[in-house]
Amino acid sequence: MTLHYYFARKFLWTFFGITMIFVVLLALIDLVDELQDFPDLPFLDVLEVVLLNLPHANYEILPLVLILASVALFVRLARSSELVVLRASGRSGLVGLMAPVIMAGMIGVVGVTVFNPIVAASSKRYNDLVNGHLNMGQSILAIASEGLWLRQGNAFGQTVIHAARASSDVTVLYDTTFISFSPEGEPLRRITAKSARLGDGEWVLSSAKLWDLGALRNPEAEARRMEQLSMPSPLTRDRIIDSFGKPEYISLWDLPKFITQLEEAGFSARRYAVWFQMELARPLFLMALVLVASAFTMRHGRTTNTGVSVLTAIMLGFTLHYVRNFAQVLGENGQIPVILAAWAPPIASFLLAMGLLLHTEEG
Repeated sequence: MTLHYYFARKFLWTFFGITMIFVVLLALIDLVDELQDFPDLPFLDVLEVVLLNLPHANYEILPLVLILASVALFVRLARSSELVVLRASGRSGLVGLMAPVIMAGMIGVVGVTVFNPIVAASSKRYNDLVNGHLNMGQSILAIASEGLWLRQGNAFGQTVIHAARASSDVTVLYDTTFISFSPEGEPLRRITAKSARLGDGEWVLSSAKLWDLGALRNPEAEARRMEQLSMPSPLTRDRIIDSFGKPEYISLWDLPKFITQLEEAGFSARRYAVWFQMELARPLFLMALVLVASAFTMRHGRTTNTGVSVLTAIMLGFTLHYVRNFAQVLGENGQIPVILAAWAPPIASFLLAMGLLLHTEEG
């Protein structure tokens, strides 16, 4: 156990050191970028934007940090001949890998269960803050158990839209209610419709009933029924879909409930289901990256070209990471099943790394 604690401690300190380097670099780069995007904002406001974006930026590059930490650890162990001593004591090189691999899995578990909610909260706040500075407003859509809510507005006021359900492409709403408000917040009219189709700059309502709430007389007595009614709208299909927010804006613990709400509202939740499964598979993928890095860098420095080995390990790690992202795209587009898109790349990476290690250590 002393040997495992020793390797685990060295790997953990190497990981923390590389992480801090990237934290500082990303913060400085993002600070310069945000100062250029918001030259009129006070420095403290810009600094707040940078700090809110920092967790997401570092969470995205976690696989890269794991690869670099693994390569740095094993190259250092090989140069100090500690791996030679390990093998000379009768132990296989695979035994020395147990502690770093387990630590990578623990880092992945902590990242998914603890750091993921922090990243989701900070990313959502960052997105809302940037949109506020750019005068783009916040999210125009919300999903609830009773259906979905939309908001649209212009210089003449705001309109709140409620629908019991919607089509998968969000262009048709069913059992809808439109309530229009003046700029001062006073209700102007209420419209119910069997369905509302989003066209080019307008909602086309069918089987509609309109109440004029601004009149002094009885709105129900003067309500009008129309087979078809058009309402101007600045909304587009892409803008509504973007209002759902990216999957990384939602905590892992809240994703199952959110997916259920999306499906009950008639939307496709495949994008969020793929992200949820990929987050669950993240610890296994990080463990596979450590094994891949060790397969090329555990050899003694005198018997191999260290530079080529390090470059090969990093390039193979990047390749596996891009394959994982490509599988994510295929899963979101429905080309392959969700489980296959999320779990096939980590499992394949793990088996590939084990095959390379068994060939180099036991072959």
